[in-house]
Amino acid sequence: MPDDTHSIDRYDYELPPELIAQAPLPDRAASRLLVLDRAGGTLTHRTFQDLPDLLTPGDLLVVNRSRVLPARLLGTRPGGGAAEILLVRRRGPDLWDALLRPGRRLRPGAEVDVAPGFQVRVEATPPAGHPTVTSSGPLRRVRLVPEDGRPDAAVERHGHMPLPPYIRRPDRPADRERYQTVFARETGSVAAPTAGLHFSPDLLDRLKARAIETAEVVLHVGPGTFRPVEVDDVRAHRVDPERFTVPSETAEAVDRARKEGRRVVAVGTTTTRALEASLAPGGVRPAHGGETDLVITPGYRFRVVDALITNFHLPRSSLLLLVSAFAGRERILGAYAEAVRHRYRFYSYGDATLIL
Repeated sequence: MPDDTHSIDRYDYELPPELIAQAPLPDRAASRLLVLDRAGGTLTHRTFQDLPDLLTPGDLLVVNRSRVLPARLLGTRPGGGAAEILLVRRRGPDLWDALLRPGRRLRPGAEVDVAPGFQVRVEATPPAGHPTVTSSGPLRRVRLVPEDGRPDAAVERHGHMPLPPYIRRPDRPADRERYQTVFARETGSVAAPTAGLHFSPDLLDRLKARAIETAEVVLHVGPGTFRPVEVDDVRAHRVDPERFTVPSETAEAVDRARKEGRRVVAVGTTTTRALEASLAPGGVRPAHGGETDLVITPGYRFRVVDALITNFHLPRSSLLLLVSAFAGRERILGAYAEAVRHRYRFYSYGDATLIL
């Protein structure tokens, strides 16, 4: 049996359903910000607009520039009936590994009509050497077949934003902009790195004016990010590998900050995992096109990240484990209880925390 620290039952909390944000605020930086001081355990209620004043000149802010793909393709399967295809991993210009629904009715050779002039053909299971199963289900190989020969343009035109399952509404045109961060440039995620959703161009200008340095990583978020932990001992939990990149200039900026005693402030759990996964003897090393399945649970020793900006996370999730490892389980669950009492908005389109 796991000890109390590593039992998943210790990472649960009650959340009134009405506190799960169903849409973003009109102003990105208007979100509330709960500030947790790890040293003293104090909690302070602020807004995200206050972030420049809460950081210290010289801090290095590291963000994730991954862009969310409109990866949900909704169509009609042969013989009628609805079909859904979630693109997960690109394998070629028109080839993807994908999650299919209903998988049993979509056999190799079947074509799903997504829109006039745009079909998706089911090829087979991925070949040997490629992952065939994710935590969300088995992957299938699919080929995008647009009439004009431009698969990426067809996905951008006809795909739907893959909003999380706790957002109980269809995606809207506005989600194409609001479910992206202002840093988003490299397409590959099927969920937003949500801590970055609070930043606006004006806020970035104010951070720069306060001598807050910024750097970027890429970690493409996969569907497993919403998977609950289903093992009793959290140390046995596994996550699907996710592609990540740490550019050379970011590795150099992080190493320079660490040597000079300046804080590295990670924007989000995805940035945290990319940075911690890239640490090697002698410092953070550039990583290009690799994958990480790093699971951070209580007991983990953070060696790169000194402060963390992050949203509120689901009970019994790997992300709640990560923030508990960073700040301590009791302090995190105490902060979440405080947020519930003060009616904070939770999850992807909700409010944020700053853990110092």
